[in-house]
Amino acid sequence: MKIFLDTANIEELKKGIEYGVVNGATTNPSLIARENREFLPLIEEITALVPGPVSVEVTATDFDGMIKEAQQYAGIADNVVIKVPIDLQGLKVVKKLHSLGIKTNVTLIFSSSQALMAAKAGASYVSPFVGRIDDISGNGMDLVADIIQIFDNYGLETEIIVASIRHPLHFVESALLGADIATIPFSTLDKLLKHPLTDRGMEAFLKDWQKVKK
Repeated sequence: MKIFLDTANIEELKKGIEYGVVNGATTNPSLIARENREFLPLIEEITALVPGPVSVEVTATDFDGMIKEAQQYAGIADNVVIKVPIDLQGLKVVKKLHSLGIKTNVTLIFSSSQALMAAKAGASYVSPFVGRIDDISGNGMDLVADIIQIFDNYGLETEIIVASIRHPLHFVESALLGADIATIPFSTLDKLLKHPLTDRGMEAFLKDWQKVKK
């Protein structure tokens, strides 16, 4: 399973890449706004830094506007993936971008039917939001399992990005199900390595080392 960082923060991306486990990044308007920087220069810096796909979301709401933004963003770097919302207008945009050879990530997926429609339109990726489903007393991982089953049924090549990951268990469950990608905030990446028994073991080893004659 590939790991993407869900962030637009340059320092977080640098640290994640230094760990040697980050394969890409996802951004959205909220993450971009949090950085309080000019949009295009920030995207240029992110795409130059990240060794894999970088999702950049269109914000226009009409077909022509989304296509114009998509072509502009795709021109920034070869690793740009255009993030498109799942609605009828979005499907038309995905189909057009697919014909132009521009990769897309269909976002805000909350049902398996949405995921299937996106894949049939030519989406490169679909992003089910598991955490937001859990927030309203649903089970986000059940949705991921359903999408994997449907895509396997028909040999669809669209990759599944498990998004809105809230904690390490979401990450582990994504891997157990066979999801292609998990996109996670940097705080969750850090938590994946934490375990109290590891901490105790390291503390004991270092304590014993102090007793060794040197």
